[in-house]
Amino acid sequence: MVNKVYADAKSALEGLSFDGMMVMSGGFGLCGIPENLIVALRDSGVKDITVVSNNAGVDGWGLGLLLESRQIKKMVSSYVGENKEFARQFLSGELELEFNPQGTLAERCRAGGAGIAGFYTKTGVGTLVAEGKEVKEFNGEKYVLETGLVADLSIVKAWKGDHEGNLIYRKTARNFNPMMATAGKKCVAEVEILVPTGELDPDQIHTPGIFVDRIVKAEFEKRIEQRTVRQRENA
Repeated sequence: MVNKVYADAKSALEGLSFDGMMVMSGGFGLCGIPENLIVALRDSGVKDITVVSNNAGVDGWGLGLLLESRQIKKMVSSYVGENKEFARQFLSGELELEFNPQGTLAERCRAGGAGIAGFYTKTGVGTLVAEGKEVKEFNGEKYVLETGLVADLSIVKAWKGDHEGNLIYRKTARNFNPMMATAGKKCVAEVEILVPTGELDPDQIHTPGIFVDRIVKAEFEKRIEQRTVRQRENA
């Protein structure tokens, strides 16, 4: 049996990163992001990478760290509104950007993991999203061709995992992680809780261990992207 468990995020990425690679990074905002693996990727010094992620974290945290260190050459994303450094680099021509409707991005990752080269969708027809892409008519409706995505490396975050790499995500922290875990040539997962193989209920597993090459138990800060509170009424 191959040992998939690594001591820390740094060792879990050894031999997997290289300049010019494509990385899929799970998460939505700061929810469910592989924050330890992102820091390890930054510390590895890899450069000119393309990152596929719903968004680019925030300034100073998540993928925002890789933007600050100028290690990202291109982002494939659906939402980037919380990161000022992202906006600055994009508007100044320092960063390439491929925008995707959010559902299309999720399906491109799912398709890549399922071995599907491309699919047709109505989303984006007649907009900038469809420019340069094939548009075909089915049953009187137009659809645009989108391609599946396969990354050199997927980094994901789960709530619980076992030594075989089986993963369970918690609530909305699941988001893009399951699709991206299947769409990487190599997948590294970080988890909050690591248990011996056999302790997870097979019916509850979201990502089977066959898709996960390495796993690490890590500690998390769980930062809040935007704190919104109700003003206290006067007594």
